[in-house]
Formats: sequence, C-alpha cells, structure tokens
Amino acid sequence: MIKIISWNVNGLRAVMKKDFTKIIHDLDPDILLLQETKLQKDQRTEEMINLHSYESFWSYSTVKKGYSGVAAYSKLKPEKVTTSFSKPEYDNEGRVIQLDYKDFILFNIYFPNGQMSEDRLQYKLGFYDWFLAYANKLRDQGKSLIITGDFNIAHNDIDLKNPKPNSKRSGFLRIERDVLDSMIDQGYVDTFRHFHPEEVKYSWWSYRFSARKNNAGWRIDYFFVTKDLIEKKIVKQAFINNDVLGSDHCPVGLEIEV
Repeated sequence: MIKIISWNVNGLRAVMKKDFTKIIHDLDPDILLLQETKLQKDQRTEEMINLHSYESFWSYSTVKKGYSGVAAYSKLKPEKVTTSFSKPEYDNEGRVIQLDYKDFILFNIYFPNGQMSEDRLQYKLGFYDWFLAYANKLRDQGKSLIITGDFNIAHNDIDLKNPKPNSKRSGFLRIERDVLDSMIDQGYVDTFRHFHPEEVKYSWWSYRFSARKNNAGWRIDYFFVTKDLIEKKIVKQAFINNDVLGSDHCPVGLEIEV
C-alpha cells in the first residue's frame, strides 16, 4: 500500500515550529506533497531538505518572495520530476511539481486564488484551462493520473459551511465550480466524494471568527484521479486528517495499491 498525503502548510518555516516533523513522522506517508511553502531555494534548512528518509523536490516563486511554492517528499524513486512546463506565466509562481512513477503520474499543485481581483480570477481560470488540457494529453496517451493539492474551490454546497453567503466570493463562484464539474465530466474522480458521498468534512478554515473551533470550513484540498484507477480498484481509500493542526489547512490523503 502507498499512502500519499497532501497539505497546504501556509509557510513551511512557520509550520516547522509547530511539531511538523513529528506530525509527518506520525502520519508516515510514502509521498508527502506540500503547497504554499513560501520559500526561496536559499531559505531551506537541512531539516527541510532531508526530512526523515525522504528525497525532496521543490518549485519556487520567482516573482515574489514569501509567496506560493510547492514541495514533494518521496520514499519512492520517481522516474522523472518536472517543475517547468514552458508556460512562464504559471511556472514563475512555483505552483506545480509533476512526479512520474512507473504506474502513475502524480501532480502536486497549488492552484491560484482568485479573490484579490478580477485579473487574478481570470489568471486562476486560465491556469485551470491550461492544466486540464495538459493532463488530458497525458491521460489520452494511456497514463494514470493523480492530481492533488489546494484547488482553491469548494465544489458543492456540502463542501463548505455557509454556501449561500459565499456564493459571490471567489472559491465558490459558479464559474469556478463549473471547472470542477468539467473535470468530472472529462473523466476525473473526486476520490474523497467517491468514498464518502454524504460526509461533511472540511480541509480549510479562516483564521478569523473562530472558524476552526466552530468547524466553519471549506473543502478545497482534493485528490482527483483518472477513472482507470477507480475502475481497477487501485485507489483504496481517501481521507481528510482534520484533527491535524499547524496550518489553516489540514492534510488530505489517498491510499493506493499498485
């Protein structure tokens, strides 16, 4: 069994001060994927680079310090790692790591947030369009895909505490939710919802208004997979570790058997 954990840590330096290494030791994933590391290459410590027994891979924002960034830690040796996709407007924010393994391709993605402005909302939608076209090419070549990270979209009413008041807020706009509808229509499966169709569980809470204490959250962190991984029963379980603290997000996970 291979356990994969994804976690938006909202700053790796910050979460390192909150028992991060112990949390990861206890979760014991075979592959750990982090979003929003907020690091430049020279800001990494030895402990960050050589966490436990993992090999680490990194992508950094080149447009702004203390912003975005993703990292991957793996006990399994990937055949190939890609952090540049010949799309400077997306590459330069350090949002994607692609790990090619023998039996599947794994994407760790920090999808853009559209709340700051109309321009950023359009950037977010453009990013989704680009990525889905890229993923579909790989899928159409017969590749099995696992796509995880912070999607910055709650899909349906069940996926956030207060859907009506947030219906005009980026993250729950109809135009954004349509993107996830389109992913599903194109053959990708939301694994948590596949295994837990009616369960109310969140992965992000605002730091304001005691949101986490009151469980007024959003489910915006996902594992999507190509249908073949479901049909062949390779995906065994999907879960949300919402008792794990340290960030405004909690870890989400997937177990597969290949």
